[in-house]
Amino acid sequence: MESYGELLRKARLEQNLDIEKVAREILIEQRYLQGLEDEDSSVFSGEAYMMGFLRNYSNYLGLDTELILKLYNNKKIQESPVPEGLIAKHRPRWLVPTVIASLVFILGVIATVLILLLTKKNTEDNSEVVISSNAKSKQYELDNTKFTQRLYKGDQILVPSDNGSIVLTVRDTLSSFGLETPAGVFYTDLSEESEIDIDGDSVADIIVYVSDISYTDVDRGVEVSILMRHDKSSSFDEVNVEEIPFITEINSKHPQKIILEDNRAYPFTINASFRGTCLFRSKVDNAASNEIFFNRGEVFTANPHNGIRLWISNSNTVKFTIIADSKTFDLDIGPAGQVLVEDIKWIKDTDGKYKLVIIELD
Repeated sequence: MESYGELLRKARLEQNLDIEKVAREILIEQRYLQGLEDEDSSVFSGEAYMMGFLRNYSNYLGLDTELILKLYNNKKIQESPVPEGLIAKHRPRWLVPTVIASLVFILGVIATVLILLLTKKNTEDNSEVVISSNAKSKQYELDNTKFTQRLYKGDQILVPSDNGSIVLTVRDTLSSFGLETPAGVFYTDLSEESEIDIDGDSVADIIVYVSDISYTDVDRGVEVSILMRHDKSSSFDEVNVEEIPFITEINSKHPQKIILEDNRAYPFTINASFRGTCLFRSKVDNAASNEIFFNRGEVFTANPHNGIRLWISNSNTVKFTIIADSKTFDLDIGPAGQVLVEDIKWIKDTDGKYKLVIIELD
């Protein structure tokens, strides 16, 4: 059987893909992709990175990711030295038959218990696992937390609204994730983030990110993350105007990037979606800072009143969306591999107007 590196290289060449182009499209450096094809683990700083890159590369090439990971694990086991405790030693002849007989007896008891438990479970109401209309399709209900699930064609998602739940139906799970809504059918590709208006009011209601989808097997389903988007346009009184600094008080050698300008300041929403692994710390207004290690496909959201400070270990892995005054602003901050500290906050200009700006800190 071919090794995982041979399968990766063969699939790429069969698709006439240049390794430099692949590296740009999936945001993984070329040397790491070459290391995967050469089965050279020394180029990776840790096994977790190698496993993540291996999964992303095999998904991109349309390979069976589980098979690729299995081949990698088999190779790792073969190359590992045999622990001293596992080296075979001579045992009495009667020991093996005794152990086998004991194991057979124990397995028989376990099997009997499991059969009894499963029989009992089948007689009980199992509706608490998922809301399901039939055996083939399932229903899931969104709440204020991030929803991550492998979905299949026909599955439904219930989105709460003021007029009751809005029903979304999975229409496509091959190559692109197709989601049928009352406002039409929307498609999202692999590693793509989409903001979707599900009720036709010209305002995006949910954010969808596709982290895994097959190009050849419709029955494999699609791994998605969905987050309800909340535009909390609170009143002016919720912003502490006295804490908003004047533009002359800003101490940074970098130019400010103006997102929005208005006669007043108000709370805003920030959504961050991650295209790769990133150590991410945030400090909203005067609250304590919060540090989280995010993976590809995960989403962060916050609702600052005056502003938010962000520490980003790899700026190119994060895409930001700012929602203020019912307007949406998309931001990409920094090149690949750059470590950044940014303030996104309101400042007051000398003409009395308020500006929502991005300030890069030293």
